[in-house]
Amino acid sequence: MVRTLTRRQSIQSSRSFHINRTPENSARRQQQQQQNLIPDCNDVVHVADNLQSRSIDTRNTEDQSMEHQNAGESAERPQSDMEQMKERFAKLLLGEDMSGGGKGVSSALALSNAVTNLAASIFGEQGKLKPLAPERKERWRKEMDWLLSVTDHIVEFVPSQQKSKDGTNMEIMVTRQRSDLLVNIPGLGRLDTLLIETLENFGQEKEFWYVSKNDDQENENNQRDEKWWHPIVKVPANGLSEKSRRWLQSQKDSISQVLKAAMNINAEVLSEIEIPESYIDSLPKNGRASLGDSIYKSITVEYFDPAQFLSTMDLSTEHKVLDLKNRIEASIVIWKRKMHQKDGRSSWGSGISLEKRELFEERAETILLLLKQRFPGLPQSALDISKIQENRDIGHAILESYSRILESLAFTVMSRIEDVLYADSLAQTSSPPARSEMSPVTDEDAARLSSSETPTLSDFMGWI
Repeated sequence: MVRTLTRRQSIQSSRSFHINRTPENSARRQQQQQQNLIPDCNDVVHVADNLQSRSIDTRNTEDQSMEHQNAGESAERPQSDMEQMKERFAKLLLGEDMSGGGKGVSSALALSNAVTNLAASIFGEQGKLKPLAPERKERWRKEMDWLLSVTDHIVEFVPSQQKSKDGTNMEIMVTRQRSDLLVNIPGLGRLDTLLIETLENFGQEKEFWYVSKNDDQENENNQRDEKWWHPIVKVPANGLSEKSRRWLQSQKDSISQVLKAAMNINAEVLSEIEIPESYIDSLPKNGRASLGDSIYKSITVEYFDPAQFLSTMDLSTEHKVLDLKNRIEASIVIWKRKMHQKDGRSSWGSGISLEKRELFEERAETILLLLKQRFPGLPQSALDISKIQENRDIGHAILESYSRILESLAFTVMSRIEDVLYADSLAQTSSPPARSEMSPVTDEDAARLSSSETPTLSDFMGWI
């Protein structure tokens, strides 16, 4: 009991001792802190120097960070290709409806328009025989690769053999690029490359040149076609040399084969696209109403000659040729539908026999083929436009648009070569060159120009 009371008194005395010491300690600490907060003059100068050096270091660090940022921005400038690709594919996904309201065109038509617009911006009117500018050629290759990359993902299932672990063969289905794309895309790429290389060949040409119409108004009527906005071709007074003339002819023959190959691919693709119902609804009830009485009688005579038929038609302007083509195509569609019409009581029916209708259709297709061969640079017909607009197959859209622009470019290049040859013929007529002034062409040169430099259609169609 005594020990317990003694321990309590000692604890209370120790607590009172700590309580009494606390104000003194806090006062001493505050006094020391106030003394530490008051620096002397030397310390003030040292602190100012430190602050100034820190501000300079901070400024240098900011300058360095700005330099690194500018360097980073310059390093990111090649990313503009990525931005362009995003913009192209955004337009394709939006169907050219930038409002995002879903009122755009189909993906197939948007892709077709993208290929067409790209070709128009790169090649334009192509009024001269000259190489493409390097930046244009690079852009053409780059953006066409973007658009054609879609075809890598258009596949079909094909059977294939696979060997299992126990050695037995099993037939499985694997994916492969669709057959029409697998065949035609590489071929169109070869035609594309050949056209670009042909234009490159005219980079060092010195025997002909171009002048504007304002600079040569006296020879304004010497233009070969009605495209007055094209520059005028000028050749030497005695015309081109024999070697240059043969070389130009070989380039023309080569481009002619490219034109035929592109036309064949385009015609094949268009034939595979279904005829839209909107086009069928716009047709008349029979072929006579579509062709007109005079054309219908010329086609349905007992003895028919397609060349003589075309000689009697007025084909003086592009508009008249296109109008005849539209009439012929419409009559072919009408006759084909009547031959395959199951309901004999339909309004499409008539009293003409099936054999005669087949004969008329064959004659109309022969006329159509002659028109395409004689006028390869014709604009698209009403049937072609309707098919392109209503088509929903993306593979067909790419093949059709790619082959169409190559066909147009090949025809344009061939026309420009013909302009030079026409100017050469005028110069020869006005002032025929002496025999001694002509460049000698050996048999070896002639064989080389006629064979090795002029590929045939089979050379271009060799991928089939």
